[in-house]
Amino acid sequence: MSNLDRQPALSTCGGRGFVVAEPVRELLSPRTVTLGESTEVRRLLPNLGRRMVGAWCFVDHYGPDDIADEPGMAVAPHPHSGLQTVSWLHEGEVLHRDSVGSLATIRPRELGLMTSGRGISHSEESPRPHARFLHGAQLWVALPDAHRDVDPHFQHHADLPQVSAPGLTATVILGTLDTATSPGTAYSPIVGADLALAAGTETRLPLNPDFEYAVLSMSGEAHVDGVPLLPGAMLYLGCGRTDLPLRAISDAGLMLLGGEPFEEEIVMFWNWIGRSQEDIAQAREDWMNGSRFGDVKGYDGPPIPAPELPPTRLKPRGRTR
Repeated sequence: MSNLDRQPALSTCGGRGFVVAEPVRELLSPRTVTLGESTEVRRLLPNLGRRMVGAWCFVDHYGPDDIADEPGMAVAPHPHSGLQTVSWLHEGEVLHRDSVGSLATIRPRELGLMTSGRGISHSEESPRPHARFLHGAQLWVALPDAHRDVDPHFQHHADLPQVSAPGLTATVILGTLDTATSPGTAYSPIVGADLALAAGTETRLPLNPDFEYAVLSMSGEAHVDGVPLLPGAMLYLGCGRTDLPLRAISDAGLMLLGGEPFEEEIVMFWNWIGRSQEDIAQAREDWMNGSRFGDVKGYDGPPIPAPELPPTRLKPRGRTR
């Protein structure tokens, strides 16, 4: 799933100007966006008040949606460059096709990791027939400059390592948590983990004080460092933490996102990440003229045309705390 906004903003993200070097509790409210024919998502990143968390630069939460009598997800072929996409499901399935020939059905708590590098295109759709409910998250990771032109590739990992404690199971999606490391390829110090909490659980999750963190609520009700978090909300936690208090009011599902603050400034527009507006303009031209991003075979429908670039140029970012 991707950014299908037909009037996306051209925005600068990254750099340390927005990183909070101490523990904080900053609640982020989502923005509702419609994708494809029938999927509505809650967009948490980029957010008006928070652009990135480590290398994580885009977070959508969707569902649970009853798609028994609906086509479900239907995202036609579209391009990416300069990033990785992370597909993560709690319910349902997503059929992934891409221009390097990958074909995979992603199921709950399996990692679908697409590294776009210099350029790839892909489609995402609910299989036919498909499960009744669709619930998951789509996330992007910005590639550092040294790796943003790597060869595009796709990884599908059905078995991921876990860290457990009484009432808690943490599945490591990307990077390392405690003693467990995901098999997914990471290009910067990062962590992504799915946290399943049983009702009544009180525990503390070990963290790296050099990382900045955020927690996305997927389901149920939990208190994260004392802050109630309901589904579709995200809590930014800053840096400097060695552990994170968690308390589950009901059975709850959370996603922990973190990493070293991303020092480079990046430019995001639609489904591309570059380092300048010229990078983005070139990516748009390459997509529209049919070069660089390849073709997706097997999807029933035309690719998505790129939106127009805004006429105004980027302004320098301000600095906060």
